[in-house]
Amino acid sequence: MADWIEAALGGGRLGRAAERVVGVLRDEPRFASYASTAELAERADVNVATVVRAAQALGYTGWPALRVELRSRYLASLNAGEVLAEHAEADADPVRAAFRADREGLRALELTLDPGRVSALAEAIHGARRTRVVGSGTFAAPGLQLAHAAGIMGYDVERVDVGGTSLVNALARMGPRDLLLACDLWRLPVALRAAAEVARDRGVPVAVITDRRDSPLADGAEHVLLVPSEGVGMFPSLTPTTAVVHAVLAELARIGGEAVLEAVRGTERLWEQSELF
Repeated sequence: MADWIEAALGGGRLGRAAERVVGVLRDEPRFASYASTAELAERADVNVATVVRAAQALGYTGWPALRVELRSRYLASLNAGEVLAEHAEADADPVRAAFRADREGLRALELTLDPGRVSALAEAIHGARRTRVVGSGTFAAPGLQLAHAAGIMGYDVERVDVGGTSLVNALARMGPRDLLLACDLWRLPVALRAAAEVARDRGVPVAVITDRRDSPLADGAEHVLLVPSEGVGMFPSLTPTTAVVHAVLAELARIGGEAVLEAVRGTERLWEQSELF
């Protein structure tokens, strides 16, 4: 945590009051990752405005955006059993807790995500010759939805398995006119990082949906969308990421206009002819 804070400051210096705020982040990451602006201000013995200024000094728009990053970093430092214990202490009703966690995640997403970044990613997919989507395990699910729905709208978007020859073969066919979109949540698989590095070496623009601003995939990426990911139990929630995918698809439909509508109609005709439903 101390190294991350030092890197975020970039050699800059804080005033005494803001330093007390940063001291709480450094020394009490669990408390800070849950705290409201007022709670953090009280713990640091400063006013709310100082908390906001400290967050901005670290490169964030305000405390909500910094708290999303802090929470993601804190949970990523725990193993699955520790994450389970973290949530078990907080709520004995996992069903209601799951709904509540997703509501909070969506609220944090709406407060912190710049809609312009979503539109820019949609424009990139619209303008790309082809888009390949990568993600590991359950974190590949939002990419699968994006690829399926965008394909129905006439876009060349496919999900590629992470690792192995299929990924290498897909990357070998890509170039500067294409786009690689990666979903990086919780922990970064080696294969996903390697894919992004290969793509950059080939001049392929990279887009990343991640829950950490300093994700290794974000370095040099053309598009970076930051999402909350805390769920209940021992695994992160995909609800905020899926909401972003829904927004990207809606923007793709708007940008594509009549061409998208014709593509969807054509796909539906093929479904009917094939008696798929």
